[in-house]
Amino acid sequence: MEWNWDYVGESIPLLLEGLLVTVELTLLGSAVAYVLGLVFALVRRARIPVLSQLLYLFIEAVRSTPLLIQVFFIFYLLWPALGITPSAFLTGVIALGIHYATYTSEVYRAGIDAVPKGQWEAATALSIPRTRVWTGIVLPQAVPRVLPALGNYMISMFKETPLLISIGVLEVLNRAKEQGAQTFQVLEPYTLAGILFLLISYPSSILVRRLERRVGQL
Repeated sequence: MEWNWDYVGESIPLLLEGLLVTVELTLLGSAVAYVLGLVFALVRRARIPVLSQLLYLFIEAVRSTPLLIQVFFIFYLLWPALGITPSAFLTGVIALGIHYATYTSEVYRAGIDAVPKGQWEAATALSIPRTRVWTGIVLPQAVPRVLPALGNYMISMFKETPLLISIGVLEVLNRAKEQGAQTFQVLEPYTLAGILFLLISYPSSILVRRLERRVGQL
């Protein structure tokens, strides 16, 4: 099997379209994971009877099952049961967001627990409103500390988007698979897809490591 540079030129535009889908899935899925994960963390910390226990069971169930099964469940079982038909792309964003929210919630909890107890006690002694304690004291300290961990989960999500081929989402790797199936030349598209993943994920990992060092100096 020989490398064909002409075929490379033909493959790049299609793969770049897939890369755009991959990046969109990652950014939107991360936004869902970050917001929902914070909500999960706050609800669990509030220790609301029944709700906290149910949320704990939900988080453990999601973390204990593969993402692929969750994608199948949402797309082929949940949506039909609800009588709605969201697109495969939106389903992918929701599935990725919920899956990683169960992990980011633990990251947020660790950041919140790292806030010194003395600050909680001082806020109570000063009769600062609970909402103000969270928005003005706790979260501004907790969130910056967990940014490196959140960044690592975004990179992991980026590399897991190919699983969405199961519901028809054509991101960069699945575009390469489609291209190879049509032309029976798989070396070039798969190699290019791997390079595109590397060009995004490696610089991102470097930025996360720098962020870790910077946070460690705070």
